[in-house]
Amino acid sequence: MTLRLAFMGTPDFAARSLAEIAAAGHEVARVYTQPPRRRGRGQAEQKTPVHQLAEVLGIPVSTPESFRDPQVIEEFASLDLDVAAVVAYGQILPQAALDAPRLGCLNLHASLLPRWRGAAPIQRAIMAGDATTGVQIQQMEAGLDTGPILLSETVAIAPTDTAASLHGKLMETGALMWPRALSALERDSLEAVPQSEEGVTYAKKITSEEARLDWTRPADELANHVRGLSPFPGAWFELDTGKEAVRVKVLMAKAETGSGAPGEVLDGNLLIACGEGALRLVRLQRAGKGAMDATDFLRGNSVEPGTVLA
Repeated sequence: MTLRLAFMGTPDFAARSLAEIAAAGHEVARVYTQPPRRRGRGQAEQKTPVHQLAEVLGIPVSTPESFRDPQVIEEFASLDLDVAAVVAYGQILPQAALDAPRLGCLNLHASLLPRWRGAAPIQRAIMAGDATTGVQIQQMEAGLDTGPILLSETVAIAPTDTAASLHGKLMETGALMWPRALSALERDSLEAVPQSEEGVTYAKKITSEEARLDWTRPADELANHVRGLSPFPGAWFELDTGKEAVRVKVLMAKAETGSGAPGEVLDGNLLIACGEGALRLVRLQRAGKGAMDATDFLRGNSVEPGTVLA
């Protein structure tokens, strides 16, 4: 027996799940994803990774601007679905949509709920210094990531993990959970475990100002801050070139010993004093330039000891 389902997702994280679901033999009646957007210097219209994969697989694609449109919900309901599988879709589904499939809507979330509900769980887990995270499939409710947990896998966060590397681990782990979850759903053997109301945290979107390095914080916290924001959007500081202040992203850094005024450059190889300890900047990217190691960065940018970074 196979399930008739819709898949709803947008980025490459979601495309990996779609590939596993399709390979398991389920009938994917429709894929929903965000509309194509104009991107890059040429502003060419680009389809989402999920959209591109769906076309390769020969699955019909819908790209509604809003799932609150009554016509969109009516069309969704007319698909006569057993279930909908949702992964990083980027739209909030109203209750009418959640209720349309016979078995409701299931969502893959990249944290161990109720910790890090919301939009940026991968980044927030690293930034907070968490040692573990995970991936869970939950039954969707109207609330933000509040539904009961159906399947869960724990993933360790290595001291060297960045947002990019952890994204890859969780993407693979999560994708492989879908065939198991859907098979159990067919057998009516999924146990729904309500979430605890203790330990709730929210993974709000990262703002540009929040990504800025605050040198008054301890160096180990800033090292986590850098890892959690690498490569995007990137932790950053401003460097005064004498002509202008330019934004510089820090893509790799490590906490070391050292002391000085917060933001003070302590040596000739980018050791920066923090509120506690010091942060060694290992890999950087100046605005409009490519990423480079500190040695190469210093060849083209003068950062003398005693300089105080903003």
